Amino acid sequence: MDSRTLVGRVVAPIGVAMALYHMWVIAMGPPQALIFRGIHLSFALALVLLIYPFARDAAGRRRFIWLDALLFGGAALALGHLFINLDYFIDRIIYIDDLKPLDIVAAIFLVVIVLDCTRRVIGWALPITALAFMGHALFVTQVDPLTLLDQLYMTTEGIFGSTLGVSAAYVMIFVLFGAFMERTGTGKLFMDFALALTGRQAGGPGKVAVVSSSLFGTISGSAVANVMVDGPITIPLMKRSGFRPSFAAAVESVASTGGQIMPPIMGAAAFVMAEFLAVPYATVVLWALIPALLYYIACFGAVHFEAKRRGLHGLPAHEVPRLFSVLKERGHLFIPVAVILGGMFMGYSAPLCALAGTLACFPVAMLRANTREGLRAELVWDALQDGARNTLAVALACACAGLVIGSITLTGLGLTFTNWVVGLSQNSLVLALMLTAVAGIILGMGMPTTPAYIVMVSLMVPALMKLGVIEPAAHMFAFYFAILSAITPPVALAVYAAASLAKANIWEAGWAAVRTGAAGFIVPFMFVYEPALLAIGEWPDILHAAASATIGCLALAAGLYGYLIRPALMWERGLLVAAAICLIKPGLATDLIGIGLIVAVFVSQKAIARDPQLGKAS
Repeated sequence: MDSRTLVGRVVAPIGVAMALYHMWVIAMGPPQALIFRGIHLSFALALVLLIYPFARDAAGRRRFIWLDALLFGGAALALGHLFINLDYFIDRIIYIDDLKPLDIVAAIFLVVIVLDCTRRVIGWALPITALAFMGHALFVTQVDPLTLLDQLYMTTEGIFGSTLGVSAAYVMIFVLFGAFMERTGTGKLFMDFALALTGRQAGGPGKVAVVSSSLFGTISGSAVANVMVDGPITIPLMKRSGFRPSFAAAVESVASTGGQIMPPIMGAAAFVMAEFLAVPYATVVLWALIPALLYYIACFGAVHFEAKRRGLHGLPAHEVPRLFSVLKERGHLFIPVAVILGGMFMGYSAPLCALAGTLACFPVAMLRANTREGLRAELVWDALQDGARNTLAVALACACAGLVIGSITLTGLGLTFTNWVVGLSQNSLVLALMLTAVAGIILGMGMPTTPAYIVMVSLMVPALMKLGVIEPAAHMFAFYFAILSAITPPVALAVYAAASLAKANIWEAGWAAVRTGAAGFIVPFMFVYEPALLAIGEWPDILHAAASATIGCLALAAGLYGYLIRPALMWERGLLVAAAICLIKPGLATDLIGIGLIVAVFVSQKAIARDPQLGKAS
């Protein structure tokens, strides 16, 4: 048996063991934090070293070489030292007790292994960022190297910090839930449900993409993964119905990116946010709900107005399933999602609810013959493997982000950066928000959402709070812009994926995505100035803010795409954008002005519809 066959046979049992261990911990209660996080990292490092080897042969197949074996040994040394000598790790006094030679060797090994394994999974951006912050600590602030190793390895303020804890406690089980949902055919339910709801409307395939991608967000926290699951179906449908390839790619990428902000199951960074703010995950879900709906309403409006402007129709009736039939045949597959939602609103922990939803997937799929068909025992094994594999990127990103946070905490760089941002913005909140938005997009270009959000929390969020932004709004602002890099040129990964499926020009698709997702760039500014959009405050205020913002988002889409009830003249488009800005800005006076402008455009369009000569005169 060659090494490739041996590696292939070892990977599956390790992945299944990882998934089962996390399920057992959620059911029985986690062990001491260092042990739990250390075991989580052990599984992740073992799988990464096996699945993403340092070298490959001429055919592109993995080749296990001596360097991988050395890193395996180093990881076993570093983590074995932690497990065997746990009491020593807990009882020693940080920065006071000297590191022993074994501590130093194990710390260096683990830092190097985490950096290398992160590079293997998600590329160079995050490891280089971590090296830069560690270099700043060592060479700029002159931190003693042993003190830095103490912080990064011997405590829960570095590699084994709260971010890795989030990956172990939250992300693993929700990713596993997504894998079980996929294996039981929930993807077909989402697609058929979206087709039944919107397929026959104007621009129906585009609306299908918006609805189905928001649903896929419940089982995938990755924008690119959403595109690759949803896009092969929706993009050809959009092109066939008359949408330009670049617009089809834009709609799919924008809708898929929104999956990370769409409750109830958002991207991994949402779980990190709950940990940072020490609030239940259900609270983060509540904060995210209205902004997520605004994002998708604006995207839906963009599709509608573009379709109307181009005179596009929906799909033929024979290609669209009936909603009643879809719900009758597959509607029961929504039950696992309902289990999670119900459990969280009853006050149970998010991981326990996700475990219950995961365990419900296969029994629920067995309820009806059409979803029972094709289910086999080995699909459970495959789902457990998939859950473990799909967690690797987040686990390594969180471990590597711990190097960044540990270095920032040790040097006080966060406070320095806060003062710099406040000084640069000259106490202007708008300027500080713009700086934070740009930082989020730049960070998100090179690394996944979770580490980008974590770095922003360390560097930018304190500055916003110092300027008077409430803590939930500051964190949500950073969260949003860490996500929106996926549709922002020049590095827009979701757009790249969608453009390849649509055979569209990447730059055209990128700018079309910015236009389609314009509300996504404005909504964060809205909830900073109006926290009622985060469901914070009295319900009358929340409902008023949500209603005015909804109208504003639709007005923005109408203005950008030049259509309300007929094609809009340039001055009408200008009034619609102005109305959107007025409605987006909090305040009754601006809301009334915005409504007045929309009414003026509506009256104008009705008049021109009756007498086309008026439009020519304009």
